[in-house]
Amino acid sequence: MFHFDQARLGHPGQVVFDSLSLSIDQGERVALLGPSGAGKSTLLEALRQQQEVRCAWCPQAGALVPMLSVFHNLYMGALPRHSTLHNLRNLVWPTRQQREAIGQLASELGLADKLFTSIDQLSGGQAQRVALGRALYARRPVLLADEPVSSLDEHQGLALLTLALARHDTAVVALHDRALALQSCDRIIGLGNGSVRLDAPARELTLRDLDALYQ
Repeated sequence: MFHFDQARLGHPGQVVFDSLSLSIDQGERVALLGPSGAGKSTLLEALRQQQEVRCAWCPQAGALVPMLSVFHNLYMGALPRHSTLHNLRNLVWPTRQQREAIGQLASELGLADKLFTSIDQLSGGQAQRVALGRALYARRPVLLADEPVSSLDEHQGLALLTLALARHDTAVVALHDRALALQSCDRIIGLGNGSVRLDAPARELTLRDLDALYQ
C-alpha cells in the first residue's frame, strides 16, 4: 500500500530522512513513535501524498474553522464526496439525513451537547474530538492522524482512538503515549536521527523497549 525505497523526505531547506526504506501493508494499524523532530509529521505527509484519495487526514493542528460549529466542521469531512452545490445547501440547510448522521457521530465523540457550538468555544480536548470526527466522516479506508488524542486523558484517548481505528481498514497514527500505542496498534515504528530505529509487532514490545527511542 505504502512504499518508500531509499526515499529522501523533508521540507524546503531541510532533509529529515535522507534514505528511508519502509513499507506499510493494507490492514495494518501502525503507531509512529519518537521524540519531537524525529520526523513523524513528515512521514505522515509523505504517506498522504502517496494515497491522498484513499486517506482520511487528521493533522496535528486540527485545521478546524474556529467560527463555525461542530456540526459544520464535522460535515467538512464529506466535502469531497459531493458537488459544490450539494455541499453549500447542506452547510446552510442540512438535510435530515445529514443532521442525523452527524448527530450520531457527535454523540459517539461525546459532543452531542456541543453540536451547534462554535469551535472557538470548545476546550482543546473537545476540538481534538471534532478534528478526528471530521476524518471519520470522510469515510475513507485509510486513517492518517498526527497526535489525534494528545489533549485527552488516557481513558478518553484510548476510547476515541479505538473508535477511529475500528472504522478504517488501515491506519498510521503518530502518538506520544507509548502505552496507548502498545494497546491500540499492532505495529510500532520508532523514528529518530533521520532513520527508522525500531520496527516491530506491538505484541513483542514493552514500554522499556520504547524508552530507548527517547534517550
